[in-house]
Amino acid sequence: MELLEALQKRRSVRRFTEEAVSKKDIDILMHAAMSGPSACNARPWDFYVVESKTVLQNLHKATKYSDISAPLAIVVCGNLSHALPAPLTDFWVQDCSAATENILLAATGIGLGAVWCGIYPNRDAMENVKKTLGLPEENIPLNIIHVGHPDQFPEPRDQYDEKHVHLI
Repeated sequence: MELLEALQKRRSVRRFTEEAVSKKDIDILMHAAMSGPSACNARPWDFYVVESKTVLQNLHKATKYSDISAPLAIVVCGNLSHALPAPLTDFWVQDCSAATENILLAATGIGLGAVWCGIYPNRDAMENVKKTLGLPEENIPLNIIHVGHPDQFPEPRDQYDEKHVHLI
């Protein structure tokens, strides 16, 4: 699939089959994530790939927006021990967001479905995810990406809106 086609086809998928995501596909997603840009190439991220049904069920309860049944979840975390020093520390959010978008596009490109469920900056959700995964203190969960073989196929769409483009 060409990149521009993947951009149009990428949609939030919230219903999945029970078919597992292959190790090969997980590897593709992780390579895509780490191909994203990061400020000063700091790469302040850690990715927790969750296949355990028990842990997935606990992640469903982490926030009211993540109750999605998928065979795989990727929790994208900012690793503050790799973040830039103050006052640039918060660039980890942009870096991890770029990695997240790469995962979503790669999933679309290989025929998987995915949905980005935000965690940060919701303190309760962040603590729930940290507790569920036993994350170290320096890791801040940005989001949960639920991934799997889609059981729904939202239509591709172009959301371009000229009124949001300001030429100067």
